[in-house]
Amino acid sequence: MTIKEVSTMYNISADTLRYYEKIGLIDPVKRNENGIRDYKEIDLKRIQFLKCMRLSGLSIDMLLQYIELLHQGEHTIPQRKEILMKQREVILLKMKELQETLEHLNKKIETYDDVLLEIEKTMS
Repeated sequence: MTIKEVSTMYNISADTLRYYEKIGLIDPVKRNENGIRDYKEIDLKRIQFLKCMRLSGLSIDMLLQYIELLHQGEHTIPQRKEILMKQREVILLKMKELQETLEHLNKKIETYDDVLLEIEKTMS
């Protein structure tokens, strides 16, 4: 796949993909005979993982640390797992906070619905 196709598929800019490659989050992408990047399935899996982790709030620095551990081999699995477990806790906390915010908004909307209903009653 070309960089444009990958960019469209994952809704990530081509500049971001090039940056990820430049800093080592993505291994150097093979190029075709015309010098155009040709992303393979393994590249796509890494990009999907990176996008997911970035959306979860994981920093570029933490992703670089994770990828460095990945390159060091299987003996780093416990450290990689720890990074993911910590991020899961961050996500769970965010979800809890968002749920509380949603409940607050729902109550506020319900209050406005009640006020509007009273106004409509007085207009009838």
